[in-house]
Amino acid sequence: MEEKHVLVIFPHPDDEAFGVAGTILSHTDAGTPVTYVCLTLGEMGRNMGRPVMANRETLPDIRREELEEAARLLGIDDLRKFGMRDKTVEFTDQDALAKRFQEVIEEIEPTTIITFYPGYAVHPDHDATGAAVVQAVRQLKKENRPRIHAIAFAEGSEEEIGDPDVVTDVRQYRDRKLDVIGAHASQTAGLMEQVRGHMEAQDETIEYMLQTERFWTYPIEE
Repeated sequence: MEEKHVLVIFPHPDDEAFGVAGTILSHTDAGTPVTYVCLTLGEMGRNMGRPVMANRETLPDIRREELEEAARLLGIDDLRKFGMRDKTVEFTDQDALAKRFQEVIEEIEPTTIITFYPGYAVHPDHDATGAAVVQAVRQLKKENRPRIHAIAFAEGSEEEIGDPDVVTDVRQYRDRKLDVIGAHASQTAGLMEQVRGHMEAQDETIEYMLQTERFWTYPIEE
């Protein structure tokens, strides 16, 4: 299936970096439009930089700038900030959120949506976002439904939902993916030090994570 437009929907800045950046780069490099909807500014993030570069008042502005820089590095021209509060997505009106997603879907008509697999994405905001995306797509006519490529990383995911059916080799984007992760410096500076150490030690697990991205096609018909 030829991609005409890809829609990425995540709740926090940096959600797009770790398991998706290579895939996004493959689309933008190919000239496929990518729209990124980021629900919050991650203002409740626990990290304030390493060394400390923010406080609770300044963190939202810093994370906004980091998000915009990450989008630039990814070649995303259409970045939409929904202005929701971090750690409150799970408490929002799910019907209203699904309606907002549906409006974007109907506007840009994506062929694929990338989001979290509800129930298997660890953070309540992740799960709530994925659930609202599924709800929005299910409310569309079948012929208008984009496919959903969902990320699952909760412990035991594969035992419950099976192996991912989309496994993408993104090794050619490895270094640029690291740049995207690094763009979220307030949250990832310490992590990047660890990653570089593992890379120097030729850690195969880290290299696999950097070079391979995995998705589950969500069974929207169920």
